[in-house]
Amino acid sequence: MNVSTHPFTPSADLARPSVADAVVGNPQSPLFIRKPNPDDGWGIYELVKACPPLDVNSAYAYLLLATQFRDTCAVATNEEGEIVGFVSGYVKSNAPDTYFLWQVAVGEKARGTGLARRLVEAVMHREEQGEVRHLETTITPDNEASWGLFTRLADRWQAPLNSREYFSTDQLGGEHDPENLVRIGPFQPAHI
Repeated sequence: MNVSTHPFTPSADLARPSVADAVVGNPQSPLFIRKPNPDDGWGIYELVKACPPLDVNSAYAYLLLATQFRDTCAVATNEEGEIVGFVSGYVKSNAPDTYFLWQVAVGEKARGTGLARRLVEAVMHREEQGEVRHLETTITPDNEASWGLFTRLADRWQAPLNSREYFSTDQLGGEHDPENLVRIGPFQPAHI
């Protein structure tokens, strides 16, 4: 069996402007936004655990996102390489003009910096999302932070925002609030 080996760059080395999609924050404490890698799975898992009310998936799921879906996900790290932000999603196979945002998390150290918006926009600016004109996600009715983020994105992108119930409490096993499907678009890439 032939096994291909590719050079591997540790997370701390990736937290550098030369490999980051974007550098945000202030010069004293910059944050670096980049594609995730296999080394990031556990850090993403720990970040999401620290961000209630987000649903925590398995560490394996975050490792898959960091590898199999890296072109449609992003992490934000500080200068030490600690993951302080994460966004995951994918372009829908049955609607290639639509990006479905699965989860966005911003750790306590990076809150109030506009990082959630910057993570989403970093992914939207990538070549892989060049044909995307709609963004979808699901939000529980009481998640004020997420409603605020997506309302601001729609305003900033000069695009309509529509919402409807998508998954009922019964469909989610009776122990989870309903999820509304939120759709922004169509938007023009120039507005992002």
